[in-house]
Amino acid sequence: MAKIASFGAYVPLFRLSRQEMADAWGVPAVPGERSVANSDEDSITMAVAAGTDCLAGIDPSTIDGLFFATTTAPYNEKQCAGVIAAGLDMRTDINTSDFTGSLRSATSALRAAADAVDSGSAESILVVAADCRLAEPETMMEQLLGDGAGAVLVSRKGSATLRGFDSIAGEQIGGWRRSKDAYIRSFEAKAESKYGYMLSAVQAGKNVLENEKVEGAEITKGIITADNPMSGGKVAGSIGINPMSLEDVLFFSVGNPGAPLVLMMLANALEQASAGDKLLVVNNGDGADAFLVEIDEAFAPVEGRKGLAAHLAQKKVLPHYTDYARFRSLMKKEELDPRGSAVTYWRDANVALNLHAARCRNCNDVNYPMPRVCITCGTKDQFDEIKLGKTATVFTYTLDHIECGNYVNTAVPRLVVDIDGGGRLFLSMTDGDPDDVEIGMSVDLVFRRLHEGSGFHNYYWKCRAVPEATS
Repeated sequence: MAKIASFGAYVPLFRLSRQEMADAWGVPAVPGERSVANSDEDSITMAVAAGTDCLAGIDPSTIDGLFFATTTAPYNEKQCAGVIAAGLDMRTDINTSDFTGSLRSATSALRAAADAVDSGSAESILVVAADCRLAEPETMMEQLLGDGAGAVLVSRKGSATLRGFDSIAGEQIGGWRRSKDAYIRSFEAKAESKYGYMLSAVQAGKNVLENEKVEGAEITKGIITADNPMSGGKVAGSIGINPMSLEDVLFFSVGNPGAPLVLMMLANALEQASAGDKLLVVNNGDGADAFLVEIDEAFAPVEGRKGLAAHLAQKKVLPHYTDYARFRSLMKKEELDPRGSAVTYWRDANVALNLHAARCRNCNDVNYPMPRVCITCGTKDQFDEIKLGKTATVFTYTLDHIECGNYVNTAVPRLVVDIDGGGRLFLSMTDGDPDDVEIGMSVDLVFRRLHEGSGFHNYYWKCRAVPEATS
């Protein structure tokens, strides 16, 4: 049977207090805070981050496919999974697919991955989910949403077994967003919960327990997605599992990130699970999916994998609502169209997206981008293609007040960094304060969106200071 071999998560560095959001509009505040993706982040970049976390210590070339789930794909007509696979430096002869249109697209992708592994058509499939949803300003939903990503690696070998998938389908009351809508719409919260969420979630959960002959009391952890903690507790009670066993729905720390919520919760539960535990997963969205996860052995800690807890501990608080509004382009202003070339972007994908460089066979120096002549010793066409590392040290930097042709009050750091393992790159800095930049500081390389020149999303790498956990 299909198993879970690894897991990962990603939460953007920035948080915004819901009180700050309420004060900006003079409306009541919901307790807690929400996560906020930076202006250069979207569902693709966050999926790369979660996938990187999941594949810590695992060679990406060993994975046979990537399934991407989202309701906020940057493209309506262009596969996003292929871009994510490139950012993760996976093989090109793999199965890639996008799952979208529903908040339960992540579990749809997970079930498809399990079916592929069970059937023998793949040894392993990486399932990643990410969302960056937008609610109408001044509404309560604006406070309730959040941004994030999650990932699981489904494989023939792993520490947890997937079994008992069940789904409930049908046209149900719930949130929606038409192709021409910028914001999520909803009907009426109580009606959506009673006639949409509760009915399908309870039925799917009960079906799994009945079909797998498992009693509710045997469930160690309930992973039940919900807009708030109370709704999940009601579903748990109706199914017959202890509401005290429920995994945190991240309501107070992240908000509702949409499609990735179930994978983020699952990642956190797997990190803490012990051998013999039984996890019941119920994910809602235009119906519901449910399945069991049986822990065969505890997942061992992996160097480089942060998981959900570490991402939650690393954060920077946005001081003002206007910062969020700027990130989301809610305050429209005339912008220059930066230059871009689809042909150049395609030609250089191996260098720009996969982040491959060349190591000279004569002097062993690392050249980036890949040249024909070594910049150190002058040897021609004598290179080995290598993968660059994702950690570096600042060699030097400048502070630039020009960004995409516009003057900006807060300078943008442009850094020359020495990559751990060899190579030197010139990168912009993100998620940081320019006053904190100094020569010799350690940085991580992160996959981000540069601009939309020539009418398409141009992705590349930036760097950010290694985040520290907050108390």
